[in-house]
Amino acid sequence: MRTTTVILMSIALGGCITKGEKNNTKDNLNTYPVVQLALTDTILHKNYVADIEAVRNVEIRARVNGFLNKIYVDEGQHVQQGQLLFSLNDEEFRAELARAKAAFSSAIADAKTAQLEQSRVQLLVDKKVIAKTELEVASAKVAAANARVEEARSAETNAATRLAYTSIRAPFTGYIDRLPSKAGSLIAEGALLTSVSDIQDMYAYFNVSETEYLQHKRSAQDNQHAEVELVLADGSLYPYKGKIETIESEFEESTGSIAFRAKFPNPKALLKHGASGKIQLAADLDSTMLIPQKAVFEMQDKNYVFLLDANNHVKMKSFSPGPRMANCYIVQAGLKPGDRVVYEGVRNLREGMQINPTVISLDSIRAL
Repeated sequence: MRTTTVILMSIALGGCITKGEKNNTKDNLNTYPVVQLALTDTILHKNYVADIEAVRNVEIRARVNGFLNKIYVDEGQHVQQGQLLFSLNDEEFRAELARAKAAFSSAIADAKTAQLEQSRVQLLVDKKVIAKTELEVASAKVAAANARVEEARSAETNAATRLAYTSIRAPFTGYIDRLPSKAGSLIAEGALLTSVSDIQDMYAYFNVSETEYLQHKRSAQDNQHAEVELVLADGSLYPYKGKIETIESEFEESTGSIAFRAKFPNPKALLKHGASGKIQLAADLDSTMLIPQKAVFEMQDKNYVFLLDANNHVKMKSFSPGPRMANCYIVQAGLKPGDRVVYEGVRNLREGMQINPTVISLDSIRAL
């Protein structure tokens, strides 16, 4: 009797333990965040390395030889159009101009003398005192004298121009660049004195591939001057938007790219000639599927995610990612809307493992 009672109690106890183990197994499933894929409309921002240049940047060079008498500006100074920048020693050029003026006056006097002689000869010819050939000679002398007047006039103008070249002025309003020469230096004709940059507006040049060029042309049909943004060298966003103004007419053969030019306002003179940055170009994407970057892992040069089946078992699935958008990838192929993808903790998962999923929205992930 005792033996029967013990056996029955053991069976009952064993049954309780088995049922408890099953409940504990279900309760002990690890919880993982899961994202359900869906089609959405979004904007893809692509970055392109850009060279920033002033709308106008002109080298100021000496047009005559001479000693640099005085420098009226400093590096980085803002100057107005026509403002005096440098002066060269002008004594030699003033003397040259004085000689040219004297030669011009002498030539005018000689021309008047020749004209008077021509008039006198004309009277004598009319009276048939002298032969007609004398008049022809006198007329030739007048023509030669007039030619010397024009030559002297040109020499005077040239001397005045060379004298004016000793005063170097700003060709337009802008900012002064480096000053390589100091006052007192002997300056050769053509020597670089400085550069002036007009940075009220700035150009940003960047290259895009042929595919991206075609995408831009299709998306910008209704807006020929698409707006773009500029990311500065420190990673900050430039506060003013620019517009694409021109596209080159040819693709570069070696790279297969084509150059774009965008124009940005620069009211605070933050941008400088020769700076660098990144152009951020926006492209509208319709019916696109995004997947969090954290859900993706790589194996043997392929990209995978863990999908959930109807019973919450995980299964590896390869797919083709497209461009990256912040913390997400654009799905090009391999996944479909409605797929449930494990978002976080993929390193701890194994094929066929059952999990307890917690659905989170893709919008909350993109906001991180």
